[in-house]
Amino acid sequence: MDPFRMCLALGPAAVYVLLLGAINLSRRPLLVNGTRDAATLGLAVAGMVIVGPMELFFPDAAAVRFGPYVWLLLLAFYAMCLVLVLLLLKPRLIIYNMAADQLRPVLANLAGELDAEARWAGDSLSLPGLGVQLHIDNLIAMRNVSLVSVGSNQSHAGWRRLEMALETALVREEVPRNPRGISLVSAGVLIVITLILAIAGAPQAVAESLFDMLRL
Repeated sequence: MDPFRMCLALGPAAVYVLLLGAINLSRRPLLVNGTRDAATLGLAVAGMVIVGPMELFFPDAAAVRFGPYVWLLLLAFYAMCLVLVLLLLKPRLIIYNMAADQLRPVLANLAGELDAEARWAGDSLSLPGLGVQLHIDNLIAMRNVSLVSVGSNQSHAGWRRLEMALETALVREEVPRNPRGISLVSAGVLIVITLILAIAGAPQAVAESLFDMLRL
């Protein structure tokens, strides 16, 4: 792969890996909803999509008529596909840099405050007053926890209320740094250095690859 395409494919992914590493090295948990998490991942793999499927199925006939502007149409199509996926996602909350056994007492106290009829069944929690039913999914390797919706009868307003309350509660929590964050940061830095060296070693090849991709 030439330097330009390599940078395009791996650059956003490297930033994503560095971001995950920084989050895991923090002493505070981070709460994001499923929509934002999936949108961030979609941006991280956008470069791979461009140098992969988009170039593989590039519409040459459209390029003859629209020139390099055809890339704007392709990127808009990818953005619309990503938005469609985000709209179809079930409600979900992800807590980075926090283990399930640390989250559960916080969530239990919060559930009682939000809904007097809250009920636990193993790792599942029902909040009928909010219209929320969820299951705790623990990713032990990365010390992340996901609160995944269970069933089709979910209230988005209830999930939003739970997210806001949980975000406020987690501000007071302090967690040990995750050692795996060092590996993530190291991997991200290594990728960035590799890309910089690739560009610096062949700037002319980068320019030629850009013109070739834009069909100039």
